[in-house]
Amino acid sequence: MTLRGRVAVSIALGSALAAAPVAVRAQAPDSPPAVRDTWVLIITGVSGEPHYGKQFHEWAVGLADAVRQRHGVGEENITYLGENTERAPNRIAGRSTRENVQRELARLAERTRAGDRVLIALFGHGSATNTESRFNLPGPDLTATEWKALLDRLAGRTVGFVNAASASGDFVGALSGEGRVVITATKSGFERNETRFGRFFVDAFARDVADVDKDGQVSLLEAFDYARREVTRTYEEEGALLTEHAQLDDDGDGTGTAAPDGQSGDGLLARSFTLNSTARVLAGADPRLRALYADKQAIETNLDLLRRRKAEMPAAEYEKLLETLLVALAEKNEEIKALEERKP
Repeated sequence: MTLRGRVAVSIALGSALAAAPVAVRAQAPDSPPAVRDTWVLIITGVSGEPHYGKQFHEWAVGLADAVRQRHGVGEENITYLGENTERAPNRIAGRSTRENVQRELARLAERTRAGDRVLIALFGHGSATNTESRFNLPGPDLTATEWKALLDRLAGRTVGFVNAASASGDFVGALSGEGRVVITATKSGFERNETRFGRFFVDAFARDVADVDKDGQVSLLEAFDYARREVTRTYEEEGALLTEHAQLDDDGDGTGTAAPDGQSGDGLLARSFTLNSTARVLAGADPRLRALYADKQAIETNLDLLRRRKAEMPAAEYEKLLETLLVALAEKNEEIKALEERKP
């Protein structure tokens, strides 16, 4: 998009986004295009029993392989901390102790930059009291409050935090915040039975089962919806009482939703959170292509912001602005496609 095009879109948005929770700053004409990168941290906690250890490890490796092979995340951007490093010393970067988790989050804060996307996935067991929930690690656990302090170091990044453990529901209220998608396998700390959510969450990225809009990417919203549906299906097929109710919060209000629609409230940010690493795809690419992708990213950001304001705007104004941005996005996609097809 040319500078003139950027100005046109900015004018179209007008005051409708002036009070949006995240400011959209116009890019200076001579500044390099900002291109996001994607980072993934996978953690397995204390298993308690051998079959759980095997299960959690399989989920962790499955997710790591899927995001690398199918979703373009660089191997150097994927870290797996596990309960037992001897299970796969070539795959597990370190033991998932409290100290190592804290160290890895600090490292992510140093390596990532504003605009990057960070996915953190926990597979294991959790526990909760009336005052505090925690994810069980080898040695001292990390409480939900302590996880919040660690995530606060990633301000400016878009963070997807997935706690697929039992008793994980209270993490929603503790971690909720701007720029965060918080997903839990349960709706409270008192759903303490073994959870199945992690298995299907991994399947969403590892198999061709969750890409509902057929755009070649799997968003966190699509992964959440798929996993939640499959969990319910398996319990119903067994005639068993459903003992886990997954929740998603991404509007910062501290309250999770079981079935976010992605149109208003919860689900808006999760719908745009995909793992495809634009920075990796564009490494060494034609500067014109990098600029087009940066423009596309800016339009998508404005779409997200507009959708967050839908409930506060007159319907006609919302529809007009939405159409303006969707047309701009379609035109940008055509420009990208045309340039990519001309590549030797």
